[in-house]
Amino acid sequence: MPSDLDRQIELLQTCTPLPEADVKALCIKAREILIEEGNVQCIDAPVTICGDIHGQFWDLLQLFETAGQCPERSYLFMGDFVDRGYFSVETFLLLLALKVRWPDRVCLIRGNHESRQITQVYGFYDECTRKYGSPTVWRYCTDVFDYLSLAAIIDGRVFCVHGGLSPALSSVDMIRSLERRIEVPHEGAMCDLLWSDPDEITGWGLSPRGAGFLFGADPTGSFLRHNNLDLIARAHQLAMEGYKMMFERQIVTVWSAPNYCYRCGNVAAVLELDEHLGQEYKVFGCAPMDVRSIPAKRPPAEYFL
Repeated sequence: MPSDLDRQIELLQTCTPLPEADVKALCIKAREILIEEGNVQCIDAPVTICGDIHGQFWDLLQLFETAGQCPERSYLFMGDFVDRGYFSVETFLLLLALKVRWPDRVCLIRGNHESRQITQVYGFYDECTRKYGSPTVWRYCTDVFDYLSLAAIIDGRVFCVHGGLSPALSSVDMIRSLERRIEVPHEGAMCDLLWSDPDEITGWGLSPRGAGFLFGADPTGSFLRHNNLDLIARAHQLAMEGYKMMFERQIVTVWSAPNYCYRCGNVAAVLELDEHLGQEYKVFGCAPMDVRSIPAKRPPAEYFL
């Protein structure tokens, strides 16, 4: 007989928001699970690594159709579940429900958009208020954001983070010692993990985003050697082909929101790691546009970060 959680997952898979009381209960359960997880989650391969989703709910279903359903597949989502897309509420709650239902098969780490300040600008706050009549559900969800891990390591060899590296963090152990259950700071090590980007520069540079840093091949190679790692997987930047390798395949950007903002024309991808950490990129396009895909009232989507 299906549990309440199974019924909630079935409801969310139809892009139907949960009642407010169910959202509160789900967020409480999620926090109880997430508080037991470290800043850096250790994950076993095989696993499928996913980049930004940004509230593109029907494209998230397309991702599962392409890569396999949970719990048959293990998943790592590298943040930015919300904002810009039309269905951030349903997207985040579905991923959270899957995490609560199968905590060992789903890992969610924090992106720069899992933030109170950012979500008040880029759509999630307004969407919650529109769909529930008050910001209460937004508060439940943003409280969960504070409990999300900052990074993950797969089989001790693949480091996964939303944004990138920090000049203040030379080792994974230093990340483990950070206090994460806070709003994302405007600067500092935690901010850098969620905001930084790789770039074709030498060493470190100022980021045009106004937060985090740009980092080149040298800091990337140094971090990998110091921590005995083979690869950095990250999200955070639109990749028109779904993924982008840099620095002699030492770092890869994975992007999982096809036709970003419903107009960019990009494809999306996930990275599948097998039990030997062999890499396969699965590329997919956006879900067919139909009456389900676009709400009657469209939130603004003109911001790009």
